[in-house]
Amino acid sequence: MSISFKGKVAIVTGAGNGLGRSHALALAARGAKVVVNDLGGARDGSGASSKASQEVVDLIKEKGGEAISHGANVANYSEVEDMVKATMDKWGRVDILVNNAGILRDKSFSKMSLDDFKLVMDVHVMGSVNCTKAVWEIMREQNYGRIVMTTSSSGMYGNFGQSNYGAAKMALLGFMNTLVQEGAKNEIKINALAPTAGTRMTEDLMPEEIVKLFAPEAVTAGMLTLCDDDAPNRFILCAGAGGYSSANLFETDGVFIPLEEQTPENVRKNWSAITATEGQQALQTGSAQGEKYVKKAMAYMSGKK
Repeated sequence: MSISFKGKVAIVTGAGNGLGRSHALALAARGAKVVVNDLGGARDGSGASSKASQEVVDLIKEKGGEAISHGANVANYSEVEDMVKATMDKWGRVDILVNNAGILRDKSFSKMSLDDFKLVMDVHVMGSVNCTKAVWEIMREQNYGRIVMTTSSSGMYGNFGQSNYGAAKMALLGFMNTLVQEGAKNEIKINALAPTAGTRMTEDLMPEEIVKLFAPEAVTAGMLTLCDDDAPNRFILCAGAGGYSSANLFETDGVFIPLEEQTPENVRKNWSAITATEGQQALQTGSAQGEKYVKKAMAYMSGKK
């Protein structure tokens, strides 16, 4: 079945270059009206220019699509509100939000300033929070919404020199997990994309021939599956260079240790059972962990009677 976004309105942040640009062009090519957001700063977040985002808008219009640009700094909520207001004034709804904007301030943790750590958190985490907050009630009232968070393998697995970036990207998964539960009754679905692409953000980190292999369009093909009518929910899609995979957080079944035996020595003694992967699950809520422990305790108490 062909994936179409005809009649949908999408906001794509950080859409002046790289992945965001690819996302915006692809959404427009499949019928979406697109807000191309980009502060127009350098890779480290400095500076601002509307040139890149306007070029994307012009490309969309040249191909018969509809688009507007907006230079909101996603870390500034009042600017984000203005962007959403402009979208509503123009088209009257917001169906899709792709939280793609980001910056890099890579250094080992020992050499990283707290200002650099905070700035990356502000753009990636609070930028996504701000944009999501600004569209949340709109999506609730129209009983429809699709939100894509941009996470990273640096968050899920770690990457030297990216403690700030990794912390931010992992935080977005926690944000997603709760929004999934709160948005379910209003047909709001939230998913995460973990891209590997040769973009302006990574062009200095890989040889030129490898950068060409990791084209943004390969990632965008996956992103489109996360925000259409038949999108999954709470899904982490990893994509790059033609490779696609899913990531998940699993918890082992674990053991129960009676109160009188709860010592660090006994925890260590049960380590093989605690870490055994047989029966492990991807829990759907935080409370599910507590429910599992209660069941183990009740089973133990029943066995003693």
